[in-house]
Amino acid sequence: MPITKSAIKALRQSHKKHKQNLKTKKGIRDVLKNTKSKKDLFKAQSTIDKAVKTNYIHKNKAARLKSRLAKKISKTK
Repeated sequence: MPITKSAIKALRQSHKKHKQNLKTKKGIRDVLKNTKSKKDLFKAQSTIDKAVKTNYIHKNKAARLKSRLAKKISKTK
């Protein structure tokens, strides 16, 4: 267990960031699995963009994911 004040605060911040990252990870995973229409595509792109904004994923990875989703949607029609 942390002893100093700064270590206690760092642990608290770490737990908070960990929870947020897990929430983001689950959101991205769910949205990638459940995207089936153009309306879902916009929601997926929004979710991915939010992950980039918070530095959860790199912008190039986000572009790749969005591109693959769009390609998948266009093939289903």
